[in-house]
Amino acid sequence: MQRCWWAGPVLADELGTAARRATRSTSATTIASRLSHATAAPRVAPANTFLLQFCYSCLMASATLATRPLIREAVYLHEIAQLSDADIARATGVARSTARAWLAHTRSPTGDRGERLIELSAMVERLARLMEPSYIAVWLRKPVPALGDEKPIDLIARGEYMRVASLISALEETPFT
Repeated sequence: MQRCWWAGPVLADELGTAARRATRSTSATTIASRLSHATAAPRVAPANTFLLQFCYSCLMASATLATRPLIREAVYLHEIAQLSDADIARATGVARSTARAWLAHTRSPTGDRGERLIELSAMVERLARLMEPSYIAVWLRKPVPALGDEKPIDLIARGEYMRVASLISALEETPFT
């Protein structure tokens, strides 16, 4: 749930409801005036269009993903690499509920946990160039002989991501036939 300064709490799928609330509490002229200050080149349009445009820009400007880039990384890991909340929690050393809160955009990673998330994201980005994204989660959980039969996800969790990065570098340099 986002909070919009003119309409109170707003969910992305409640644009129409938010527009009705804004109409009740704020005149279309006032909203049009605020919209013209919020955008570079306002278009002349009916008041309802202004309401929708303004509501959308308000939601996008205050969106969690725009203000919390580490949440974007967690969502990237979940959607692209298909890492579960348990995998993200394991790699970053947080409780599963915390990883779920990151994915739900209600909390943002900080400190060492944020560092682990960034390291995991960097590894996943590189792995995505080497293998199918759907296989990345499996590879991270597998014991890898080149890492002393340790699992890459556990090394990242301990802050030993450089060992994993070195292995990925070797894989990147190896020509595939």
